[in-house]
Formats: sequence, structure tokens, C-alpha cells
Amino acid sequence: MTATEIVSIDPTQGQEIEVVATASTSEQVDAQCERAAAAAAAYDDGGRALRAHVLRSIADGLERRRAEIVALGQRETALASARLEGELNRTVYQARLFAEAVDEGSFLEVAIDHAGDTPMGPGPDLRRMLVPIGPVAVFGASNFPLAFSVPGGDTVSALAAGCSVVLKGHESHPALSVLVHETMTVAAAKAGAPDDLLGLVFGLQAGVDLVQHQAIRAVAFTGSLAGGHALMEAIAARPDPIPFFGELASLNPVVVTPSAASARAAQLAAGIVASVTGSAGQLCTKPGVVLVPNGGDGDALVAETGRLVAQTDAAVVLNARVRDGYCAVGEALSGVAGMRVVASGGTSDSAGFWVTPRLLEIPAAELGGVELHECFGPTTVLIRYDPGQEMEVIEALPGSLTGTIHAEEDERELVVELTRRLRGKVGRLLYDGFPTGVLVSWAQHHGGPWPATNSQHTSVGVTAVRRFQRPLVWQDAPVWLLPEELRDGPTPVPRRIDGRLTVPENLA
Repeated sequence: MTATEIVSIDPTQGQEIEVVATASTSEQVDAQCERAAAAAAAYDDGGRALRAHVLRSIADGLERRRAEIVALGQRETALASARLEGELNRTVYQARLFAEAVDEGSFLEVAIDHAGDTPMGPGPDLRRMLVPIGPVAVFGASNFPLAFSVPGGDTVSALAAGCSVVLKGHESHPALSVLVHETMTVAAAKAGAPDDLLGLVFGLQAGVDLVQHQAIRAVAFTGSLAGGHALMEAIAARPDPIPFFGELASLNPVVVTPSAASARAAQLAAGIVASVTGSAGQLCTKPGVVLVPNGGDGDALVAETGRLVAQTDAAVVLNARVRDGYCAVGEALSGVAGMRVVASGGTSDSAGFWVTPRLLEIPAAELGGVELHECFGPTTVLIRYDPGQEMEVIEALPGSLTGTIHAEEDERELVVELTRRLRGKVGRLLYDGFPTGVLVSWAQHHGGPWPATNSQHTSVGVTAVRRFQRPLVWQDAPVWLLPEELRDGPTPVPRRIDGRLTVPENLA
């Protein structure tokens, strides 16, 4: 393998399978971005009808190649076929859901204020709506080869907003990236999309070149905190810094109250272990810390959780970098004063990217000065607390995507206080559930305070489209120049006209 070759690797054996591509040169990235800029203008001219048609065609194209996509994904990521089938279901569903949202049109936030007298004096005719921001750079994620990579939610959001996309394929699954990119490109062309609506580049330097190209108007990234920092620095060096939407690192605290530990220790232990070890612990919403009460009920919960972890087989992670990071973080955590290893799972002698699941425990009183960071992989830390200490722990935690409370009916006051403490730390609150598994819907929010994300926007659900739009106002514009949605008369989209919300009959 040369320095410029992009190689597909079998993570179970650590073996190179095939050369998929070569790292994109700066000249190639420049050409791809220029073509994306031309495609963006043509795509925008096609209006909502073209966007919806493209999204549905892409969904159909991915569905037609389902067997091929899942088989290649399994070989290249070692994720279970059931997981990849579910991820493809989500990917296809979200493309169709976003097409419905484009048809419905409320995401445009159309507002019309007709000319007339106002308390401020005579007012002009003002017409406002959200328009595409321009070509978007999307960085594929290692841990979601479909839902957060080439065909994922960031790409779908940008297409729904009316933007072209240049994708930076992830080296953990380059062959899959090429396959789904080809599938989507063919499907988009069948729907009448302009050439180069979807571009694909590879390589570390290509990522830097991409975010610094003058044609790129926004960046979506799901990955490590270090990677996010590097891209933000590259963007800051531009003469015209652009929006960066990063999902970076999250601990996703789970709080188990005393009554919950007493009432359902075995059930909670099973749920914790499933959530922590599922997909080899490589989910952004994996519980990184679990607050467990001191006392006999908490001891029983810890013991059962440890028993289940000890029975868990060694897991294959996505690449050597994930494996090495997992080992390094584990070594650092094990060296923290007061930290003990409750249980370790299976091991493997294979040359592949295998890791051992583990369960750690530390008293809340020993946490002073300890900075807990996300450990990407099948590990969690149990924090043992006395009444009142759980609040102090929550206050000391960094921002996360999620926060979860397991409690019983007789603990309402405690739940209210826990909710108050957690709501400033997370983007999604869960009650008596587990955070892994994120439904794509209108009401979903997948984001949180730093370092979970650097944005108030979501990267999952229909409102993720908002990241790739910007407001534009037409003042006293001639009717013939206005977009269809801004003209007077019947329209299929909701609008606020002279301050009053109007909803078409087909949506009422």
C-alpha cells in the first residue's frame, strides 16, 4: 500500500483486501468543488419538485441494491448484518421522509408582509423565506457507514435544503462509500438532477482542502473531538469562515435512582450492558457513565452488570485507530485513583481490531479533579454516589447528546431535580429507557452542549435541514421575479401572511 492508496480492510483480520481509490489531490478537490457550485445553481432552479424526486429516487436506488450494500458493509466494518439492515432501513426511510417534508414546505418558513401603514410609518412589501446555503461538505462517519456517511442524514438534509454535496469518504469503509455514492449518483441522474450534485473525495489533505474551498458554504462532520478541532481551525483560516456543524464527543450520563435500583436491578443491568456493548460500543449515544447509588441495591446492580459484561465476547472495532484509542483511554482510566475494574469480557488473539469489553467503577467522592472523556468502544464507568452526590456529579460533567433517568413513581421530586440539572447539559432527556437508537422524525433532536456538538441544530430529524438554509428577503420585488412560494394567491405551503399563519387546505 502506498501513501496515496485508499485501501479497504477486513477489520476482523486487519488485512488489506483491495485498493479502492487514491487520495484526492488538491487539484481534484478544487475541480470537484467548482462542479458542485455549478450543480447547486441548477439544482436550486429545479425547485421543491426536483428535490423531492431526487430524494425518492435515491431511496429507491439504495433499496434495489440492499443485498450488495449490506454484504459489503458487513465485510468492511464487521458490524452485524442485522445492524446494517436496520441502518439501511433508516437511511431509506429518512430520504423518503425528507421528500415528504419538501413537498409540505413548512421548512421554508415563508413570511409575507404586504406594503401598508404600520405603527412605524409606511412599510414596504417584504417577502422572506429560507433558501439553500450553497454547496455543502459532508464528512462520513466511521461508526455509521450508512446513516451518517455518504447516504446519511447530513447528505439528505443538504439535498432537501436544495444544496449540492461534496462528500469526504471515510477510510474505514471506502468500498462501501464508493458503492453507495455510485448508487445515489445514478438515482439522482434518473430523477433529472444536474451532473455533480454529489461528489466524493478521499484523503486527509482532501478534507482540509474541501473545507477551505471558496465554493463550500457549510460543513457537517461527525467524528472525534480532535478531528473537529482541526477542521474548525482550517475553516477559521478561510478569508470567509463558514458554518461548521460538528458532532464530536458525548458521555451520555445515565442516572439510576435508589428506588429504581431496588425495584429492577436485573432489568437495568441487562439494559445497560446491551446499550454499552451494542455495535462494539461504537455509538455516539452509548452511556459513558452510569450513576449508581451506594448500598445493597446498588451493589446488586453492579454485580449483575459485571456478570453480564464478563460473559460478553471480545468485539471488533472499525479500525486500528479506534482500537488504539480504546486501549489508551482504558489504560488512563485504570490509572485514576479510586477506579477499579469490575469486570472484563472476552479477549482475542486475532490480528484484527479486537477489543475487550470492560466495566469500571469509582466512588463519586474520588472524582474531584478527574476529567471523564468519551471512550469509544464497549466500556462504561459506574459512579457510586450517596444522596446528593449525584447532583454534584452531573454539574461536573461536560455537555452530552443525551441524559437518562431511571426512577420510580415515589421519586417525583427527585426526578424533577435531576431533570433540572440535566437539561442544561444535554440535548435529549430520556426516562426509563436507554439512549442508543435515535428515531428519525420531526420531533427528534440529536445535539447537545459542547463538546457533544458546537451547534444548537440537530443532525437527525427533519429540522436538520435548517443547518443548510439561510434567510433571504425580497423587498418590493416584481411578481415575476419571486419564487412560487412567495407569490400572492393559492400555494401548497404554509405561510405567515401579514402576521397570520395560513395553512393550505391539503395540510389543515
